[in-house]
Amino acid sequence: MTGRWPVRLVHGDLILRPLRLRDVPAWRRLRAENDTWLRPWEATLPVPTAAAPLGLMGMVSALRAEARAGRSYPFLLTVDAAVIGQITLGGITQGSLCSGQVGYWLARSHAGRGLMPRAVALVCDWAFTIGLHRVEVNIRPENRASIRVVDKLRLRYEGRRERYMHIDGRWCDHLSYAITAEEVPQGLLRRYLDTPQ
Repeated sequence: MTGRWPVRLVHGDLILRPLRLRDVPAWRRLRAENDTWLRPWEATLPVPTAAAPLGLMGMVSALRAEARAGRSYPFLLTVDAAVIGQITLGGITQGSLCSGQVGYWLARSHAGRGLMPRAVALVCDWAFTIGLHRVEVNIRPENRASIRVVDKLRLRYEGRRERYMHIDGRWCDHLSYAITAEEVPQGLLRRYLDTPQ
C-alpha cells in the first residue's frame, strides 16, 4: 500500500512538505550552516563508490521517485515558509511487517523548541493512515537531543543495535525505539499534546 503523494502535514506553524527544486538553494545553505552540528549523526557509505554523486537536482528526482514507489517519503520541515530541517519515513516494508523508520535532522537554530516531536508525531500518524502498523526510530546513544524527542513522544525503547549503521565514517551502535498503531488509537500527536511536558 502506498500513500498519496505529494502530501502536506500541518500543525500550527509547522509544515511538512515535499522538497521542490526551488528549495535546493535554501536546503544547501541550511546544510552548510549546520555542517558541524549534523556531521556526527550523518549516515556515510562504508565503501567508497565509483558512481558519481547525484547532486542536489538528482537527489530531488530520486526522492520523488522513491515516494511515488511508496518506499520512502521525504518531507522538508518549514516554519513561516523557512526551511528548517528534514524528516523521512523510509525503510518501508509491506506484507506481513507493514513497518517503516523515521530519520530526521533540524537546524541548530530551531532545536529545543518542540518542533521535532511534533514533526515525528505527524509523520507517524500519517504512516498509520497509509497502512503501516509500526514505526521505529534508531538513534546513536550519544545523540541526547534525538533521545529527548522520542522520550517526549513516549516511544517504546526496544534495545541496542550493535554497529547498526555507518555514521560519520564508522559503524555505530544505535538505540531502537518504536510505536505501533494500536498504542495510539487517538494518534501520536494527540497523545503528545495531551501529555504535560
